[in-house]
Amino acid sequence: MVKRIGGFRRKTRNKLKKPANTKGKISIRNYLQQFKVGEKVLLKAEPAIQNGMYFPRFHSKTGIVKGKKGSCYEINITDGKKEKILIIHPVHLKRL
Repeated sequence: MVKRIGGFRRKTRNKLKKPANTKGKISIRNYLQQFKVGEKVLLKAEPAIQNGMYFPRFHSKTGIVKGKKGSCYEINITDGKKEKILIIHPVHLKRL
């Protein structure tokens, strides 16, 4: 079997970069935001917080909130023709 070189954030320099005007402290409002089941959300990673981050392939995709699991949310997205469920912390989600 082939040994994988690199990790989760490999080749994501531009994808997981914040604009200069948003660097610094993270808003507590975004960290503690609440979503209802059935609400549409945008997957937008907060690079300063790695907990509950999704795989970078799903960056800037939209999904529907399916449920809650602890402090994270279950998000239903379509990857090609396949339905997938991702468990994501609310700091990485934006309301649509």
